[in-house]
Amino acid sequence: TVKADYQFKDEVLKGFSFTGKKIILVTAHRRENLGEPLENICKALLAVVEGHKDVEIIYPVHLNPAVQEPAHRILGNHPRIHLISPIDVQDMHNLMDRSLFVMTDSGGLQEEAPSLGKPVLVLRKETERPEAVTAGTVKLVGTEYEDILEAANNLLEGGETWSEMAHAVNPYGDGYACQRIVDALWWSFHRDTERPTGFHG
Repeated sequence: TVKADYQFKDEVLKGFSFTGKKIILVTAHRRENLGEPLENICKALLAVVEGHKDVEIIYPVHLNPAVQEPAHRILGNHPRIHLISPIDVQDMHNLMDRSLFVMTDSGGLQEEAPSLGKPVLVLRKETERPEAVTAGTVKLVGTEYEDILEAANNLLEGGETWSEMAHAVNPYGDGYACQRIVDALWWSFHRDTERPTGFHG
């Protein structure tokens, strides 16, 4: 779904210039984060942008009024924070590809972003994807203001931290499973005389 010449469907993204900016993609909407945790997240996001003049945040905001209200109240008036409507999967993948890193409480993005080499800061106290934490592709930062701010600043200011996460081995594979299956089947049915690399069947 990711294409260099991709044309976004979302009206804001369609006219957005990604050149010369550090884009942070944000999603935050989980029920356990409603209330004070989401307030903390939004305040930390505001501080991140105010502390870095080259940073812009794009936040597709969930339609839940309990998410919309704090997001727009705290973040809505900043020129480098773009609160947009929820987007489809193709827009999301291509936006992710153009981002420096992702801050999210979504489970799916914890799997998808590492496939694009994008570090993920998980805005939750726990995750059902511990293998990503172990691999180093995601970091569990919780919902406390200071912790979120520190983790984001480390990625923005410490090239080594970003590089380590971006180049960690993706625990969900490298995207070539289908080709390996085809190669293995081709060899198994004697259509190829050379055993595929890494095939043990």
